[in-house]
Amino acid sequence: MTEEPNNDAGQGLWQVCVEQLGQDLPEQQFNTWIKPLTATVAEDFSKVTVHVANRFKLDWIRAQYAGRISAMLEALYGQPVTLELALAHRESVTRTYVRPPSADRPGVQETQQITTSAAPEEPAAPGFRTRLNAALTFDTLVEGTANRMARSAAMHVAGSPGHLYNPLFIYGGVGLGKTHLMHAVGNQLLADKPDSKVLYIHAEQFVSDVVKAYQRRTFDEFKERYHSLDLLLIDDVQFFANKDRTQEEFFNAFEALLAKKSHIVMTSDTYPKGLANIHERLVSRFDSGLTVAIEPPELEMRVAILINKARAENADMPEEVAFFVAKNVRSNVRELEGALRKILAYSRFNQKEVSIQLAREALRDLLSIQNRQISVENIQKTVADYYKIKVADMYSKKRPASIARPRQIAMYLAKELTQKSLPEIGELFGGRDHTTVLHAVRKIAGERQQLTELNQQLHVLEQTLKG
Repeated sequence: MTEEPNNDAGQGLWQVCVEQLGQDLPEQQFNTWIKPLTATVAEDFSKVTVHVANRFKLDWIRAQYAGRISAMLEALYGQPVTLELALAHRESVTRTYVRPPSADRPGVQETQQITTSAAPEEPAAPGFRTRLNAALTFDTLVEGTANRMARSAAMHVAGSPGHLYNPLFIYGGVGLGKTHLMHAVGNQLLADKPDSKVLYIHAEQFVSDVVKAYQRRTFDEFKERYHSLDLLLIDDVQFFANKDRTQEEFFNAFEALLAKKSHIVMTSDTYPKGLANIHERLVSRFDSGLTVAIEPPELEMRVAILINKARAENADMPEEVAFFVAKNVRSNVRELEGALRKILAYSRFNQKEVSIQLAREALRDLLSIQNRQISVENIQKTVADYYKIKVADMYSKKRPASIARPRQIAMYLAKELTQKSLPEIGELFGGRDHTTVLHAVRKIAGERQQLTELNQQLHVLEQTLKG
């Protein structure tokens, strides 16, 4: 059987599979076990060989994820696909994975061969390991209103670390580009000053390092590693919640780095004062530099992201298709990229040009879920519950601030999360004129950029509505 490692369609199949797993699995679980995997896809798509870094990971992936990966590949391709897990350059041992009967195949057991081959791990690269992804730069980050302030601050930090905006605290929802921005800062600094000691790390890895240092009594080495950095980039600091020893060590590292004019960039899913179960003195340090938000990308930015990502994959994305996808995938960049991969893979598998009809077919499950879950009525009920008013107040003529404000927020969310026109939204809010809806949308959108508390409330409401 001929395998073609550089087969574009094959890699498209694997990328779509990974993207789907990213949506199904918890983020940290996905980042730890699935995201690092690479795959070789046979030219006829009959076999996918997944390459795993070491035997421990291979055994874990075989036990926990092989069935799910196999089922996902088959669902995407529409035919049986043999899955192999492999460590290169050693004699392989074939094992058998049996998928139990499913609802659509009652009484049928499907046997899946999984080949495991042993090989030593590659030695770590010499020198200081930055953990940076070289592909995530300022050049590859699409700029828009949603991220302009954060991007500007990050570029300032990269060009002049240790001075203004220290620490830089970037917050926002999942998949909006916070991690990309941090990697861009690190990559830019290394391009300008190659000798800089830069480290990107997820907060959970920092927790793990603290635990190991405590167990092995190696805090001197721990402090040497973290206190000697020129730039520390730490993702998802909300994971420090309820971890007192970790918070203590991070506070010490924080103080040591600021004292030597090193820079710290952090991300979180909420603004500093919104963090739960974090010591007050640490929260005050987080809030002592510059805090900036990254918002969900606006329509024009989503279109630009789609066109740029398609171009990077040597594919053509007609503008009208980009607009169609951008109007239907609104939540974050990660889901937008996942939608693009689905469309490109669907196009290659079916040997059809990318069109709105093809995009509609490729994304039918996503569109069906969105249409079923998010309606103006659902938005009205969710917002009314959140602000403790009656749903009937959404349609009434009452105008006290305690009612008018939630009503404007519901109108804004209706415009952002549904396909309804301004007149249609006005009609669903008690027959109001479309200009009233437009005023509400512009008012809330403008205030969201300025008011941290409002932005956080909207983020909670959006996540609730999207399930």
